[in-house]
Amino acid sequence: MTTSTKAAPALNVDATRNQLLQLGCAHAAEQLDALLSAAVKKTTAPHAFLEQVLGAELAGREERRIKTSLRLSGLPTGQTLANFDFAFQPAIERSRVETLATSGWVKSCETVLLQGPPGVGKTHLAVALGAKAIEQGFSAQFFRFDELLTLLKRDSHLPPSKLRRKKYLSTALLIIDELGFETMDREEASLFFRLITYRYERGAILITTNKSIRDWTELLAGDEVLAAAILDRLLHHATLINIKGRSYRLRELDEALRTKQ
Repeated sequence: MTTSTKAAPALNVDATRNQLLQLGCAHAAEQLDALLSAAVKKTTAPHAFLEQVLGAELAGREERRIKTSLRLSGLPTGQTLANFDFAFQPAIERSRVETLATSGWVKSCETVLLQGPPGVGKTHLAVALGAKAIEQGFSAQFFRFDELLTLLKRDSHLPPSKLRRKKYLSTALLIIDELGFETMDREEASLFFRLITYRYERGAILITTNKSIRDWTELLAGDEVLAAAILDRLLHHATLINIKGRSYRLRELDEALRTKQ
């Protein structure tokens, strides 16, 4: 007596792809053909194939989240820890920066102060750490201080219920770049104090500045009490990195001049 084996039903890939699209799984749908081809060659078990399909969708969504968050953050592009020249700035402890790159300080709503003269890489590090925070699931917003001050003045009349929705207050990490080039008047110093007070232990702050701590009173309209109150909050849970090195921009200028000779 002969036995017949029932042929497996043909797989309608197009129908499966359409179902994935209807479920909002565009990334898995896009990779379905490649995943199926690899699964057939390797005789992948059904449950393992399902994990691969779901993994492709999750990876695609995460990549899209990071791209969207980076775009909305205002962070400049191209400045990463991978292309930061630690050898040019030996005063910076690479291990400290790598610890900050884990973003534990963002989760704990702490402060990072990057202090030093112009051109030593403060903004580069700030941007790189902001990008790392976004990669790890935190929201971030980048502002030059003059831009942020304009927003603070514009929103000064808003009630707390509306003010709390502003990006500079609601984001997990607020990056303030180039603090210290202009001395604040009393109104500006008061607005800055309100910002720091609201974010204290509610959200992380990263500040780049060319001013040392002892110069902040002069920066804040000469108000010693206000400066003490701001620094008390900023430094309570803070990492201070003081960069004493050469300027990257001057190095690039020197290299360009030597090339022309």
